Amino acid sequence: MIPAFLLIVAAVAYRIVTGLAITSGTTWLSNFAPMAAIALCGAAYLPTRYKFTVPLVALLLSDIVLNLHYNAPMFDALIACRYLALVVVGLLGVAIANCVSWKTLLPVSLAGSVLFYVITNAFAWLSDPGYVKNFAGLVQALTVGLPQYSSTPSWMFFRNSVLSDLLFTGLFILCMQWGRSPESSRAPSALPRPI
Repeated sequence: MIPAFLLIVAAVAYRIVTGLAITSGTTWLSNFAPMAAIALCGAAYLPTRYKFTVPLVALLLSDIVLNLHYNAPMFDALIACRYLALVVVGLLGVAIANCVSWKTLLPVSLAGSVLFYVITNAFAWLSDPGYVKNFAGLVQALTVGLPQYSSTPSWMFFRNSVLSDLLFTGLFILCMQWGRSPESSRAPSALPRPI
């Protein structure tokens, strides 16, 4: 469990560093932060009482640092939507917690990235008056976004999010396998199988 906590702390620290670096013009890093993967892996691996609290509190702390730096509000409807989307992704982690492996976690990580992206961008489309409220406006929200907010189109945010989530999920799996002692990884095979 300690490797899981350390990896979450490292991912959140990385999110803060890249979030601060974007102001210096490194837009290719935009959204290269494994938010959905933190929620997914935390819910899949951590004990029940920490499944949602540790990932969400860690992300809240990084939000506080980044929002203070950018003079952004600490709470608004889009932030609430983002945390709701992370809870939905965390529920995917809870659903596969009993069968966590490379074969289950990586595809679910991809699905979690897509869910997070669609939920948050659909909410932005619905709530932002800059988007036309039709299918073309939704496509704009999912592909290029609004030009006044960023020079980085939203599809690049999605690409970076998927890549960072898959990378972090893979690192999380490796870290959790490395953190297991050889005795505990052999113990289940030593138990008699039920008939």
